[in-house]
Amino acid sequence: MGIKRILAAFGIGGPSIDTVVTQPHARPGEQLEGYIDLAGGEVDADIDEIALSLAARVEVEMGDYEGQVTREVSRVPVCGAFRLPAGENRRIPFTYPVSYQAPLTDAGGQPLPGAMLGLSTDVVIDGAPDKGDLDPVRIYPLPAQDRVLEAAHRLGFVLVKTDVEQGRLVGTRQEFPFYQELEFRAAPQFKSRMSEMELSFVADQQGVETVVEVDKRGGLFTESQDRFARFRVGHADAEQPGDWAPMLAETVESMLQRRGIFG
Repeated sequence: MGIKRILAAFGIGGPSIDTVVTQPHARPGEQLEGYIDLAGGEVDADIDEIALSLAARVEVEMGDYEGQVTREVSRVPVCGAFRLPAGENRRIPFTYPVSYQAPLTDAGGQPLPGAMLGLSTDVVIDGAPDKGDLDPVRIYPLPAQDRVLEAAHRLGFVLVKTDVEQGRLVGTRQEFPFYQELEFRAAPQFKSRMSEMELSFVADQQGVETVVEVDKRGGLFTESQDRFARFRVGHADAEQPGDWAPMLAETVESMLQRRGIFG
C-alpha cells in the first residue's frame, strides 16, 4: 500500500488520498497500473481534477546554480471534477501510458546508477494542485535499447553513471526539453584514444535513434574533442538474431578517425 496523505487544501479533518501502483514496472510505450483510494473527511470536498505525473531528477544550469531539480516528464488526467461527500470512500483505478522517451531506470537486470523516476498524484482543488510524494517506478529498456547496451557491454565499455540533462539533442525528434545520458568508461580497444562514451536514446513507435558521443583524447598540440554520431534501428530489427557489437564499434571507430579543425 501507499502512504495516505491529508489533502492540505481542506486542512485538518479533510479527505485523505492513498495511491497504490500495482504494476510499477514497464517498458517505454507500455502502461503503469494502479488505483487511487480516497477517504472522505468531516466535510464534503469539491475536487477539480486528479492527475498523475511521471517525474525525474534533471541536471540543470541556471546562472551560477548547477544542480538537480525534479521535473515532470508527462502529466495524464485520471478524472475530472466531482464532489466527495463527508465520510465516503472511493477507489479510482488508473492506467498510466509511459512515453516512448521516458528515462530508463534499469538495464541488464539491475538498476542504472543514478536513475530515479517516480509517479506523483496531483489533486487539483480551486485550480491549485496538491502534489503528493513520488511513488517509485521502474522503466526497463525496449529490446532495441537493450541490444545497444548489450553491445556496449560486450565491447568492454563500463557504465559509470546515468543522468537526465536539460537541453536538446540536435537533429532528433525529442519530445521533452531534457534527455537521459548514460556515461561509459572507454573500452580497452579505444582507451588510448578516448576517455568516455555517452549514449542517449530517442525512441518512438517505429524504432529507436541512438545518439553516441565520445570524448576524443587530445594530443601534444591538440585539445580533447567531443564527437557525435547517431544511428536508427527499428523495433523489428531487435528481434533479428545477430551481434550488434561490431556496428557500435564501427560507429565509435569512425568518430575517432574523423578529422577536426586541428586533426
